Amino acid sequence: MSGFFWGALPYIAIAIMVVGTVYRYQTGERGWTTKSSQFLAKGSLKIAGPMFHLGLFMALGGHVIGVLIPKFVTDGAGIDEHLYHIIALGGGIPAGILFFLGFFLLMQRRFGNPKMQVNTSTMDGVIYAVLFLTIVTGFGGTLLNAVGLLGDDFNYRETISPWFRSILMLSPDISLMENVPLIFKAHMIMWMITAILFPFTRLVHCLSFPFEYFSRRPIIYRRS
Repeated sequence: MSGFFWGALPYIAIAIMVVGTVYRYQTGERGWTTKSSQFLAKGSLKIAGPMFHLGLFMALGGHVIGVLIPKFVTDGAGIDEHLYHIIALGGGIPAGILFFLGFFLLMQRRFGNPKMQVNTSTMDGVIYAVLFLTIVTGFGGTLLNAVGLLGDDFNYRETISPWFRSILMLSPDISLMENVPLIFKAHMIMWMITAILFPFTRLVHCLSFPFEYFSRRPIIYRRS
């Protein structure tokens, strides 16, 4: 199964995400939206929305640095392993807290409000569950690794990062994932499941930014 999970599934997930997204845009452009629920619960969105998206952008930035930039590049820039981890934790922990709290508030808003529950689809529930597991495994793995509970010899920049880059280079090295802790393996599987579900959820709206966001007409809500 290692060959499937770490050699085939990433390409399956990426292919479904790309082809499915293009197909949805071509056949159902009118459904390309977050299905705004601001008029149902506006107050709670003022805090939860910015908190979630800020944490998301910070987390994505950390992933780009930690996964896409090879270790020898940061070493060549004079950033040793100790300094790198200090920088990573200094940015990663606040990002994780903002991301998780924002997501928790959005989830509470979505499933704790009767009006919102009526306007919540089955796919909404599925993607919330998948995103929850993705966040928990990612943030949990980072904290466990920071306190040394995953072993002193584990370094994701020598395992997960080169594995992901090998996927992008169309030459997957599945051996790099053999000794990766279970929680990080779960995190990798969760991002692939997220990619598979992406075209069929409201998450597609993120692809409209910034291309159409600044030019489209605003949606105006008035008090009744």
